[in-house]
Amino acid sequence: MTVTTESQVFQRVISEKAPILEKADGMYITVKDPKTGESKTIIDAMTGAAVGSLGHQDPDIVNAMIEAAKTSNYSFGHYIGNEASEDLSQFIIDHSPKDHFASCLWVGSGSEANENAMKICKQYHLEKGDTKRFRFISRFNSYHGFTIGALSIGDGIRKNEFKNILLSDEQTPKVSACYTYRNVNEKFTEEQYTEKLLNELEQKFIDCDPTTVAGVFFETVGGSSFGTCPPPKGYLDGAKAICEKYGALFCLDEVMVGLGRNGKYHCYETFMKEGNGPDIMTVGKTIGSGFVTLAGVLISPKVKNAIVNGSNMSNGAQTYHCHEFNCKIGLAVQKKLFKENLFESGAKVGKYMMETIAEKTKDSKVVGNIRGLPLFFSVEFCDPLTKECLTPSFGFCYKVQKQCLENGITSMGFQGTAGSTTDADGNIIGLGDHISLAPAYIITKKEADIIIEAFVKSIAEVEAEYFASK
Repeated sequence: MTVTTESQVFQRVISEKAPILEKADGMYITVKDPKTGESKTIIDAMTGAAVGSLGHQDPDIVNAMIEAAKTSNYSFGHYIGNEASEDLSQFIIDHSPKDHFASCLWVGSGSEANENAMKICKQYHLEKGDTKRFRFISRFNSYHGFTIGALSIGDGIRKNEFKNILLSDEQTPKVSACYTYRNVNEKFTEEQYTEKLLNELEQKFIDCDPTTVAGVFFETVGGSSFGTCPPPKGYLDGAKAICEKYGALFCLDEVMVGLGRNGKYHCYETFMKEGNGPDIMTVGKTIGSGFVTLAGVLISPKVKNAIVNGSNMSNGAQTYHCHEFNCKIGLAVQKKLFKENLFESGAKVGKYMMETIAEKTKDSKVVGNIRGLPLFFSVEFCDPLTKECLTPSFGFCYKVQKQCLENGITSMGFQGTAGSTTDADGNIIGLGDHISLAPAYIITKKEADIIIEAFVKSIAEVEAEYFASK
């Protein structure tokens, strides 16, 4: 058998073929090693980049795709719409807290969603005759996508090499990330930490001139680049109040963390007071569960009404906005998630996983914090007593990710959890390691136990290697 290892795809290591997905079924995927040609079946515990909600090859969704292919047609939504995008929008609005959303825009990716959210935010102010607002306040150690605007409101080691082609720091000022693990202790309470963060946010408004701030863009829970750090109690409500005080919009990014990963439909429902919500919110990933490329912008009545009462027009459109086929499949996925109550049942298994991993790693010398959502959580690696970061050059999280694959599960490791540092050659490298898991909502205790065993084993194996190398 001839094995070809050279890749023609501009992704990952450019010249090398990535492991190839051959087939998949539910929680399981079969991956072929391009170097050896050998195949291995493993559990997809990360579902790519936290994309899967229903798992692979769901028969109901496959049938829905077959039927949708027979009836779907392309239309340019700027002048001809389709019922599928209307139906998906109505479903999301109806299943969200009452009066939180009144309109939706469907796009192809989370990056696209955040780019469009920024433009909608700006248009809202223009419709009101408020032309001075051009700044978007966001957080350090955040990720909103890999396009120019999304990278600009994000922050982390991935954007450093692109800084001179992004929006300026003046346009995209930053405030501190929510990092309860390293900032709340017996001497500094969660309430005090919330107050400190909110004071910083308000001061940033004042320093920027509040009349120039268009909106605040926050991930409800920090995603893969920060290891699923939840906000402290009262923070999101306080941030929205500050936005309202100064006339800016409060925008949440739930592309990775929303639509069920915390056991509720929207992630903010766990972290904000009942009835309180964002002015604009982006969603994605699990809405299409990997069957289609789909993400969206959810727009509050406040924002919709301002535009309707103004020009009543969207300022432009992209070729594949509100694509009929994608919207039909996104709706089929959402209906099945609700019909089978997979948010609640999946979250119960996810919570069991978090608790069991915590118990099995309680004596580890590298597991510092286990945090996040039941169906999207992370382990931060550091000295559990001092919280001192591990040696960056060792690449602890990447070694664990590789070992997880060897032991039969997918995961996602990343550095930069605690910021960045510079090596001897002047290169910026991430400081602080974490690794994440984000299984599909169909997960059962049987699969959870397999994941737990492989995950804990992988950490222990790399931990032994780490201390042997010191």
